Amino acid sequence: MKQFITFFTILLFFNLISAQTLSDTNRDSLDFFFKTLEENQKFMGQVELSRKNRTLYFYVSGFSNTEAGLKSGKETTYRIGSISKTITATLILKATEEGKISLDQTIETFFPTIKNAEKITITHLLTHHSGIHNFTSEKDFMQWNTSPKTEVEMISIISGGGSDFEPGSKAAYSNSNFVLLSYILEKIYNEEYADILQKKIISPLHLKQTQFGDKSLPESKKTHSYTYEVKWNKVIATHESIPMGAGGIIMSAHDLSLFLNGLFDGKIILKETLKKMLEQKDGYGMGIFKTTIAGHEAYTHEGRIDGFNSVYYYFPEQQLTYVLLSNGENYHLANINELALKAVFNQPFNLPKINPFKVTFQELAPYTGVYTSLESPLIITISRNGNKLLAQPEGQKIFKMDAMEKNIFNHNKSGVSLEFDPSLNLMMMTQGEKTLHFSKQ
Repeated sequence: MKQFITFFTILLFFNLISAQTLSDTNRDSLDFFFKTLEENQKFMGQVELSRKNRTLYFYVSGFSNTEAGLKSGKETTYRIGSISKTITATLILKATEEGKISLDQTIETFFPTIKNAEKITITHLLTHHSGIHNFTSEKDFMQWNTSPKTEVEMISIISGGGSDFEPGSKAAYSNSNFVLLSYILEKIYNEEYADILQKKIISPLHLKQTQFGDKSLPESKKTHSYTYEVKWNKVIATHESIPMGAGGIIMSAHDLSLFLNGLFDGKIILKETLKKMLEQKDGYGMGIFKTTIAGHEAYTHEGRIDGFNSVYYYFPEQQLTYVLLSNGENYHLANINELALKAVFNQPFNLPKINPFKVTFQELAPYTGVYTSLESPLIITISRNGNKLLAQPEGQKIFKMDAMEKNIFNHNKSGVSLEFDPSLNLMMMTQGEKTLHFSKQ
């Protein structure tokens, strides 16, 4: 029996170690995958896998500024969008440890004009249970998001949105919650958010490529974000005064890894405070979510602001951290994450075909037409422009499809695949695990 226990312990230890390293074969496969993405204008950004501050894998591709030809490197910083919420939540929880604020405290003394302020607690803000309307969901948001806003202006905007539901009755994601938490931090410390971030997070963890906003950076140090349409096109940046701690922090992948490792290692807040942070109610923790990916439990948050996209996964059992930061993507990021994590956990994976299959204008003719389905109300018009197949669901924008092989076209960014049978006038549309069947009218 003792020998069996010893063998089992060794086997368990081996399995943990194998998930904390990366085989040469999988490392080479990931290098090839990310290089192919870069060469085909599919991805610009950084990817890092680490364990306890030791980097196991790192890849960087693309440009921080395509117009100036500035290549990205390990020290390049990216706007991490809503991942900032994990950091802001950490700052609030640190403030509770210091006796600056209580999680059960209501917010009417801070924001008397917010509807239901006398019922909304700090916990409600942290876990998106406040009912406060999400100001970024308003139709006019993109008309003013690039101009600086004062706290007074932002509070007026958020107050004007009213309440979507009774505080504590349910949960709904709202950027407004974490903008308000940012202002609360400034009030209780009597300092600007950037200075609080510096003192409580950046300095203690010795982060080198982290700060609030990039307005103070010289142009040569700024990273711009892009969308792809024939070429990379710069996206106008949201002013940092608008998202505040809901989405205004910039970091490198390595610094974000250091922060996450420090957070889960008890270097910022106490372990009992962290436990409270990770508790999920209605699918929400305090600035963090719980999920399962590649068959393993992880804590996560995603970020999207302008053309920047980001995600992290922290695997507590393996003490592994995966970070992806992007300033330009023309590929379905979920597919990148899935493949990378399968490689990390030594699970079978196939490298996708990314190099475009060559087709001519004439060869696209049999696919064109209007398609309907008995399985969905979607009506999709298929047309062509040059050697590109175009798909347009009714009422939506036109999607340029990449030819993968004969009769098969993908839109990698959305993860949609179209497969045609021209002889039967049929089309199959697949996204994720769902497939719909269409007939040409």
